[in-house]
Amino acid sequence: MGMGRVDTRRVECLDGLRGLAALWVLIGHMMILTGFRLPLVSKPDLGVDLFILLSGFLMVFQYQLRADREDWSAPGTWTAFWTRRFFRLAPLFYVTLAVALIAGPAIYESRAAIDSFMGQALQPRERYADSSFANVAVHVSFVFGLLPGYAFRTPLPDWSLGLEMQFYALFPFLVLLARRTGWVPAALIAGGVGAVAALAVTAAGLDYPMPSFLPLKLHLFLCGMLIAADPGRGRRIWLHLAAAVLLAAIPIGGDQDLLHFAVRELLVLGFFALVHLRTLGAVERVARLLGSRPFYWLGELSYGSYLIHLLILQPVAAAVISRFGTGLGAIERFALTGMIVVPVTYGLAYVTYRLVELPGQRLGKAVIRRATGNATRSRQTVPEELAAP
Repeated sequence: MGMGRVDTRRVECLDGLRGLAALWVLIGHMMILTGFRLPLVSKPDLGVDLFILLSGFLMVFQYQLRADREDWSAPGTWTAFWTRRFFRLAPLFYVTLAVALIAGPAIYESRAAIDSFMGQALQPRERYADSSFANVAVHVSFVFGLLPGYAFRTPLPDWSLGLEMQFYALFPFLVLLARRTGWVPAALIAGGVGAVAALAVTAAGLDYPMPSFLPLKLHLFLCGMLIAADPGRGRRIWLHLAAAVLLAAIPIGGDQDLLHFAVRELLVLGFFALVHLRTLGAVERVARLLGSRPFYWLGELSYGSYLIHLLILQPVAAAVISRFGTGLGAIERFALTGMIVVPVTYGLAYVTYRLVELPGQRLGKAVIRRATGNATRSRQTVPEELAAP
């Protein structure tokens, strides 16, 4: 059985997986808002779980690539890491946040029309139309994910970005713990502490509308970290897999029915195979496909499509309902909505990728170079992608 070690300069399946995760979220939301459901595909939260798994993997993968030139016992290394991640997420988020706050009342009217047509309870108006200073401040500072009253309070699917930023804040400490104890003990310790914290928050009566508080999803980040972490020689990689499977089974953070449990485990097992067993025939073919040029671009546009799609989807779905009503069945409503939403979303994602994301990443690198006094540009070997969606 061929084993592919995670010491190469690129893991080819990442492009396709992050692209598919974003597409999964888009299609899942489109199904929810048009009334057409298919098993599994109509669960966009599982697409976010895949993003989380990839994010944990990427942070450790990049840490290992830079380990020979970065001292993780030095706070300056932490600052550079946090700066890179901030400039990866913040520029496009701030642009879409501004649009969402301005268009919020109109988007709420669209959502109210959809909910009324579907016979569902109306969303709270403040969920879409809160442009208060407090709401703006907690979103600009990325602390909104910690606050149940603000964690899900814009038209964007941005709760996962608050979650992601909490993971980045914790990541250097997870690295230091892993360097002291090893990756598997560190992951099990962190997963146990996270589970206790999640249960304590629930016992305290804090109700998060989405799992935006890091302890609710830390175990999935840890799964990705274990898959990336180099276990050294021998067969200890299987111990990493066993620990990841165990962590993925922790029943916290989102829906816990049998489908969600099984899919989360399959995501861990499938991603492990694509990374560590990619020399096998069938696995290698899938990995190469996911690294092909179309999937590369699907991956590059994943962050933009994730942030933008609900801004387009809700008005378009409401317009289709207003125009055709019950004259269209659910599948026709889904298809017509998708014909408009998908190309517009990815078109805007491409434009913002060129005009916002790439300049933002360049600015972040310039800030780091100036702060460290190092004018040497390190080669970018792995995309600084979200796993958030």
